[in-house]
Amino acid sequence: MTNTALVVGASGIIGSNLARGLLANNWVTYGLARRPSTDIDGLQPVAADLLDVASLETALANVAPTHVFITSWMRNDTEAENIRVNGAMVRNLLAVLGKKGSVQHVALVTGLKHYLGPFEAYVNGGLPPPTPLREAQPRLALDNFYYAQEDEVYAAAARDGFKWSIHRPHTIIGKAVGNLMNLGTTLAVYASICKETGRPFRWPGSQAQWDGLSDVTDARVIAKQLVWAATTEAARNEAYNIVNGDIFRWSWLWGRLAEWFGVEPVGFDGTMHPLVAEMAGDADLWRGIAAQHGLAEADLSRLASPWHTDLDLGRPIEVMTDMANSRQRGFAVYQRTEDSFFDLFAQLREDRLIP
Repeated sequence: MTNTALVVGASGIIGSNLARGLLANNWVTYGLARRPSTDIDGLQPVAADLLDVASLETALANVAPTHVFITSWMRNDTEAENIRVNGAMVRNLLAVLGKKGSVQHVALVTGLKHYLGPFEAYVNGGLPPPTPLREAQPRLALDNFYYAQEDEVYAAAARDGFKWSIHRPHTIIGKAVGNLMNLGTTLAVYASICKETGRPFRWPGSQAQWDGLSDVTDARVIAKQLVWAATTEAARNEAYNIVNGDIFRWSWLWGRLAEWFGVEPVGFDGTMHPLVAEMAGDADLWRGIAAQHGLAEADLSRLASPWHTDLDLGRPIEVMTDMANSRQRGFAVYQRTEDSFFDLFAQLREDRLIP
C-alpha cells in the first residue's frame, strides 16, 4: 500500500525538511498551508485555513492521507487565545479527515514548553523543572496550548482508531524564510551584520544559558524521527523528546560560531544584551548589505526573529533533554550540534541569504 502524507506546515523549518524526506522515499506527499509553498519538487500544495472547516473540506475533498504530520501553530497575544486557536486548528483538521477513514497515524510536533510552560512562565523564572527533561514528567498546573493540541489528538484517536505520536524538540536549527522562530538564521544574520560593520559578536542572553548545559534539534533529525515513529509499530502512541543527541555549553559554542564568520566573539559580561535591541535599527542596514552582495532577501524581518532568540538564550535556567524513550525503541539518529549550525550557515550562503 502506498503511504500518503499530509504535512501541515510544509513551508516551515520542520515541515519542509520532512516533506523532502518523504518525497525522497517515494511517499505521495501533500503540503497544507494558507499559502502553500511550491518550491519543493513533487510536493502537492493544499491551500486551506485550519480555522475554517468549509475551507478544509473543500481543499481536502480529493486527499485521503494515511499519515498526518502537524508541524505548525499560530502565535497569539495570550495563552488563552493560543489554546483556543491552536486547539481548534487540530480539532478541525482531524474532524474533516476522520470522515475519510484513511488516517492510520497522526504525529504532532509541540516542544519543550510542555515542561517549561508558556514563554511568560519560563522568562519570569519560577520553579524550574528538573533537567534533563523527561517525557514522564507530569503536566504543569499552567494553561498551555500544547496540552490542548495533545488532547485533541487523543480524542480524535479514540474516535477514529488511528495511532499517534507526540514530538517535543528543543530549538530547531534549519533553513526557512519567513519563519517566526529561527535561532540559527537569526544568529547567522547577526554575525553577518557584525562582520560588515565591525561590531563585536556579543552574547545576548543570560548567564544561566551561557554557563549551563544545553542542546538543540536539527530539523533533519526531527524529520527522521517523525517518519520513524509513524512507521515503527513499537514507537506508536508515545511522546518523544527529540534533540541532536549531544550536549554543549554556549560558552564553548559561541566562539566556534564567531570563528565561522570571522568575527570577534564577546561572551557574557554580567549584563544581557537582547538582540531585539541590538538589531532594532538594522533593517535599512540589511537592505544595503543585501543590495551590495546581491542577496535574495532584503527584508530583515523575514530572516531574523530576535524576539524568539532572546527568549531561548535569555532563559534563567539551563535546559537539556533526555532521549531514552526513543533510543530504547530503536531511534539512533545522532547529529553533532556545531555541524548543524555550520551546515545551515553554508546553505544560507549558497542560497544567497547571507553574504
